[in-house]
Amino acid sequence: MSAKMRTLGLFVVVALLFAACVPAAPAPVAPAATEAPAEEGPAETATAAPAEEAVAAPAVGEVVFFSTQFAPVEEQEKFRAILRDGGFDFTASEEGPLIDVVLAGAQSGVSEIDVIGALHGTFPPLQRADALMNMIDIAEDLMADREFVQAFLETGLLGTEDFLYYIPWMQATYIMAAHVDALEFLPEGADVGALTWEQFGEWCKALAEGTGGPKCGLPHAGLFHRFLQGYAWPSWTGGMVTTFKNDDAATMLEWMRDALWPYINPQSINYSFMQEPLLSGEVWVAFDHTARLLDAFNSDPEAFIGFPAPSGPYGLGFMPVIVGLGIPAHARNPEGAAALIEYLTRPEVQGRVLKELGFFPVVAGVDTSDLPPGIAIEAAAVAAQSNAPNALPALLPVGLGARGGEINQIFRNAFDRVVLNGEDIRTVLDEEGANLQALLDETGAPCWAPDPPSDGPCQVQ
Repeated sequence: MSAKMRTLGLFVVVALLFAACVPAAPAPVAPAATEAPAEEGPAETATAAPAEEAVAAPAVGEVVFFSTQFAPVEEQEKFRAILRDGGFDFTASEEGPLIDVVLAGAQSGVSEIDVIGALHGTFPPLQRADALMNMIDIAEDLMADREFVQAFLETGLLGTEDFLYYIPWMQATYIMAAHVDALEFLPEGADVGALTWEQFGEWCKALAEGTGGPKCGLPHAGLFHRFLQGYAWPSWTGGMVTTFKNDDAATMLEWMRDALWPYINPQSINYSFMQEPLLSGEVWVAFDHTARLLDAFNSDPEAFIGFPAPSGPYGLGFMPVIVGLGIPAHARNPEGAAALIEYLTRPEVQGRVLKELGFFPVVAGVDTSDLPPGIAIEAAAVAAQSNAPNALPALLPVGLGARGGEINQIFRNAFDRVVLNGEDIRTVLDEEGANLQALLDETGAPCWAPDPPSDGPCQVQ
C-alpha cells in the first residue's frame, strides 16, 4: 500500500455510519429523475426537523452535481434546502445516463459534471474507463477535522492500493429488531449487541419452546437474498463468491437446516417487510432492511430494540449500501467540487440529512440527541454494527449489469433446495456454484468485497 494510503489509515477511525441518497446541481444535461429501489435507501423519510444553522461554503462558482439518489420530488425539495445553505444545488439522474455523460467527458477531455453522487456499483465502469479523479488528497484534507468509517474509505479504492475513486457519503444497511419481551429468552451469557449465529439459533429455539410457537422471522419473500449474500455467507465463510461452495458454506447450510429454520415462523416464506409481523406480535425477533423495520420502531419505540446481526467464525458480515461522491477526471471546476464534498461530509450537514431525510452519516461527531424515535433506534444499531471490531462489509454485487437478479436467485436456490426442500448439501452447492461461475464468466464480473480483487471474472473456489 502506498505511503498516502498508510497515512490515510492512520488518521481514520471507525465512526458512526448510516444510510443515504444524494443531491446534485443543475447542469447542461439533465437525465430524467428516477426513484431509487427500496433496498438502496429508506422507503419513507423521517419527520422533518428544524434546520440547523448552516455554515456557508466558500464562493466557488457554479458546481454541477449529478446524483442517482434523492430523486423523489419531496426528497429533492428537502435536500435542495440543505444544499442551498451551502450555496449548491443538484440534478437527479438515472444511473445509465449519468455514466454515459461521465464517459463522454472522459473521451472528449471536458466533463459537463463536476461531482457525481452514486452507489458503489456505479463506480467500477467509470474506473475501467479511467474517467475519475484520484480523491486521496481530498480525503487527507477532510480527515484533518472529521473521522470517516475506515471500511468505507477502503471500498472507495475499488481494489487498488493508492487510487481513491470516491469519498464515502452515506449508506443504508440491514439490521436486527426484537420486541423487548424476547430478551428474557436470550441464552445465558449472551449479549444481544454481540450475538453469535449459534446463540441466535438457541434464542429462536428458546422463544419457540417458551411461548408455544416460533417467534423468529426472516423476510423470505422480500430481501432475503441480501441476508444470504451479505450476512450469512460472509460471516460463516469469509467471502460471498469465492467461498460460495466450500466446506464452511456446507456447515452453514447444515446449521440453518437443522438448528435455525425449525424455529423460524413458517409464515416467513410470505414475509416481505418484517415491520408488520413485529407490530402484530406474530414475530418477536427479525432481520430486515432499516426502511422495512422503521414502522415498528416509530409506532412503539418503547417496545422494540434494534441491534447488530450475529457474528460467525469469520466476523460480523453485514451489507452496507454505500453511496459515494466522485469527481470526473476532466471536471471544469474541481476546486468547487472539493468544496461541495467538504460541505456534504460535515457532521452538521450529515446530521440534517439524517433528521430530515432519514439517511445515515459516515462520519463521527453527528448530533443524534434529537432524532425521531425510530431513526434513533436504528442509528444506534447501525453504528454498533459498523463499528464492531470484527465488522466484515460485504458489498452489493457489482459488474453483472442487467443480469444482477440472477445472482440473487442462485443464492436463494442454494438455501431453498437445502433448507426448505431437504436436498443434498454438496450436490446443491456444486450445481449452484457452477451456475454462479457461468454467470461470472459470461458477464466478466471481477470479485468485490469481501472477496479479494481478481484479474478477470471472479472464481468460485
